[in-house]
Amino acid sequence: MQNLWETVSKYPIFVAGVIGGVILNALKPLAPLFKNPLTAIAIIGFFVAAFVCLSFTLRAMLGLNPV
Repeated sequence: MQNLWETVSKYPIFVAGVIGGVILNALKPLAPLFKNPLTAIAIIGFFVAAFVCLSFTLRAMLGLNPV
């Protein structure tokens, strides 16, 4: 039974590694775009807008704060 819990305890590290790898591979094509200030501002603005939209949507769906 101890061996089972040792094995199960390794899964969160594996999942975090997989998620980190996916994020790094998804953002890697965007790295050259950050060399130009105009595209860098546009990309950062897009990510901020996407986060705000997701935040407002989840708040409205979950009824946390009426928007």
